[in-house]
Amino acid sequence: MRKLYMSAFTLCTILSNAQEVVWQKDIKSSTQDFLSQVTTTIDQQYLISGSSIQSSKLQAGDSKQNNGYDFHLIKLNHQGEQVWEKYFSGQNHDYLSSSVATQDGGFLVSGTSYSAKGLDKKDDSKGGSDIWLIRLNEFGDELWQKTLGSASDEEARSVIQTTDLGFFVAGNVQNSAKGYGSKDVLIIKLDKNGKELSQSILGGKGLDEVEKIIPTKDGGALLGIFSRSNMGGSKKTENFGEGDYYIIKLSKDGKVEWEKNFGGKQDDHLRTLALTSSGYIIGGESRSERSGNKTVGIEEGTDLWLISLNERGEEIWQKSYNFRNRDILMGMSVLHSADDKTSKGLLLGGYTQTEGRVETDDETFWMLYLNADGNEQWRKHVKGESRKREERLSDIKLNRDGSIILAGTSAEELGKENWKIVKLGDKQLDQLIEKQDIKIYPNPVSEYAYVEIGFEFKEVDIILYDMGGRQLQTVKTKNKVTKINTQNLIQGAYLVTIKTDTNKTANAKLIKK
Repeated sequence: MRKLYMSAFTLCTILSNAQEVVWQKDIKSSTQDFLSQVTTTIDQQYLISGSSIQSSKLQAGDSKQNNGYDFHLIKLNHQGEQVWEKYFSGQNHDYLSSSVATQDGGFLVSGTSYSAKGLDKKDDSKGGSDIWLIRLNEFGDELWQKTLGSASDEEARSVIQTTDLGFFVAGNVQNSAKGYGSKDVLIIKLDKNGKELSQSILGGKGLDEVEKIIPTKDGGALLGIFSRSNMGGSKKTENFGEGDYYIIKLSKDGKVEWEKNFGGKQDDHLRTLALTSSGYIIGGESRSERSGNKTVGIEEGTDLWLISLNERGEEIWQKSYNFRNRDILMGMSVLHSADDKTSKGLLLGGYTQTEGRVETDDETFWMLYLNADGNEQWRKHVKGESRKREERLSDIKLNRDGSIILAGTSAEELGKENWKIVKLGDKQLDQLIEKQDIKIYPNPVSEYAYVEIGFEFKEVDIILYDMGGRQLQTVKTKNKVTKINTQNLIQGAYLVTIKTDTNKTANAKLIKK
């Protein structure tokens, strides 16, 4: 759980540069809670996920409560109001690491479990620590769960849904009989019902840790790995320094299509990945001067290092950015055009960690906005009330409307980490967002589509017609984003019409796969 405590900035914000707090949600705790991630749902709601000890139930003598950490999930609506809260408990420690919003409005959550069968955990331990997956519907009800592992120690890191509605689970395994080094990457492909389709172990002769996995347009996945391994095992590329960015592209069936190494002579630590219209952005921190295949230097301490790749893994550009001292990248979001065909820019979020001396902007949260070519457009600091408050950033997400969600912990005293979720409005980002009267996604659709309305209204009718003009569905809503069920539609084209209470209308075509 070390990474959840690396950042240090105050979420109680004193804002400038045309930012405002839209809302703030404080989730109280009397124990040491770990906040892992904020996941934005397709209909623009939020799942806050992490690990907590349920102290209130423990004091009440609840028989379903153990003394360890449990998966802890809270869903918030667009206004920051709590929709539901869920705990999933094993008999020992269970640490939730990642979650993904699924196309039907539900979730798959992934974590590392030290628990045997019992309480909410339905499968026996495989030995050591295992990967525990729980598939949920939009109301937080369990649909299925899986325990994946072996006699070795597995840990969950990241999970995605692919275009075939199945899943890739990315984690690490230590000292596996089937492995190559001290720690290797474990990739498991599942279908939408949780059936295991394939499993592979990737890595060199040293240590390889997967940090992030993202879905690719062709149904495959891109892996971002922090590597301290040279060529050997399954690894076909050589490291340039102490630690490198190691990128692997997987096909839709989990096979390696290509791999790349990027690094200088020192330590370069990959943190996150993002999908762009032309390929991928790789982001992390670097201590390396120009060396290896790193063509940009560092100014001071640890700098941000971004690499833009095309879909074949070939470098388009690389850039370095500095905030002084040790700069840590916590999140990265791509701003797309209204039709999602081009990438307009990139929003980075992170913090600066002091090394020796203390400056005004040290240990405060920063945001950096870049254009599509990686050139800096602006940067902002979000400063806190007091550095003694023990407030820490865990995640940042850019919403489709240009607002920003910050998720972190706030402790009045050590061991009592409240979760704090802040939604920020940013006028500079808002001006960059291209608004559409009506937008449908995903499109083409297989099961569920979401209709997003770009203008203001009090109530609207969403009407689905076939191309012969026959009315098939009508949904009345007050929400900006509404889910419609397309499972019973036959393959072909349909028309979606919206009509507001003020007689404003808009139309868009929907394609059923």
